[in-house]
Amino acid sequence: MGYRIIHDKLSADDYIKLFSSAGWGEPDRRLVEKSLKNSYVTFSVTDEDKVIAMARLIGDGGMAFFLKDLIVAPEYQGKGVGRELMCHIEDYIRGELEEGWECRFQLISAKDKEEFYRKCGYTAHPHEHSGPGFTKLIRKEK
Repeated sequence: MGYRIIHDKLSADDYIKLFSSAGWGEPDRRLVEKSLKNSYVTFSVTDEDKVIAMARLIGDGGMAFFLKDLIVAPEYQGKGVGRELMCHIEDYIRGELEEGWECRFQLISAKDKEEFYRKCGYTAHPHEHSGPGFTKLIRKEK
């Protein structure tokens, strides 16, 4: 891959642009800034000076890591960028663990992206060690 992967430099602007390119709307800037600040680590994939993909990792640094917001710009999809980013994230997690430790690396796939994760070696829920994934939207009303 001729791209660079950078840690903890993902800007709110790049996040919002990629998030919107996925068809997920445009989140509030302050919400994005807080989320980026509180992520375990962020990953930006660049082509020259342009951010073309991103991901956030949240977790406790030991037993559990959760992938959030893996997005590859539409014009770069199908070129191996997402797979390379996933391999990089897995290596990063291994580097965080002490010898003999294992953790659960979990994610919730975007609709119609499940096959990508299967090709990366992930098992869909439910499986023998865990139950199905669930999501609940929690909102604080104005």
